[in-house]
Amino acid sequence: MDIRLLTNADLPLIQHANLENLPENYFLKYYLYHSLSWPQLSFVAVDASRPPKGPYDYPKIVGYVLAKMEEEPSDGVPHGHITSLSVMRTHRRLGIAEKLMRQSQLAMVETYQAKYVSLHVRVSNVAARHLYEDTLGFKNEKTEAKYYADGEDAYSMRLDLDEIRRQIEEGAEAEAEDDNENGEDTPDEGDAVGEVGRDPEAGKKETTKKDEAGRQIKVAVGRGLGVGDLVEKVESKQ
Repeated sequence: MDIRLLTNADLPLIQHANLENLPENYFLKYYLYHSLSWPQLSFVAVDASRPPKGPYDYPKIVGYVLAKMEEEPSDGVPHGHITSLSVMRTHRRLGIAEKLMRQSQLAMVETYQAKYVSLHVRVSNVAARHLYEDTLGFKNEKTEAKYYADGEDAYSMRLDLDEIRRQIEEGAEAEAEDDNENGEDTPDEGDAVGEVGRDPEAGKKETTKKDEAGRQIKVAVGRGLGVGDLVEKVESKQ
């Protein structure tokens, strides 16, 4: 199973998955709105055992998560929101929904520095509540009466993303330590390499010798020499 970013070409397929599995359905332009506004946050699960057979064949998408950032959060805190999550019945109980959710949450923190993520779930949807509460750690904040079009209540849930942020920071610190241990003597792209950028006089040494007339002259020697420095020059007085 391959988890990857949602593309615009996937939109008809995730709309099909939504219509197949969920009672809350959206127009295609609503999916496009998410894809264009927050392209880093929505992901699809593709069945890798069924690759496209040609340029006009579609991959087999078996699940998706559609997510966004709240544009004008009422609490003034940047946070994400899960708009829709669906996995085809043929591919459930494989951990796909959890992987999709975690990937989206990671992207929220990395890209938008989100502090938490919210979602709504039907009160009667026991399987989804188990995923959100027991597996992912969401907390129920309140019940919103008659939230859905058919009159059913919804739980408004929230998950703080501090743990994901901590893991990202620890990973960055560990990577920096590895770079220091393994490459502290290796110049990066901003360092001068070889003779580039060196002081042309650095590293030169001088010695004296007599010319054909018996006069003492100075001759430069050393590793910092250019072609011109290897030619002896006679210093003559004007």
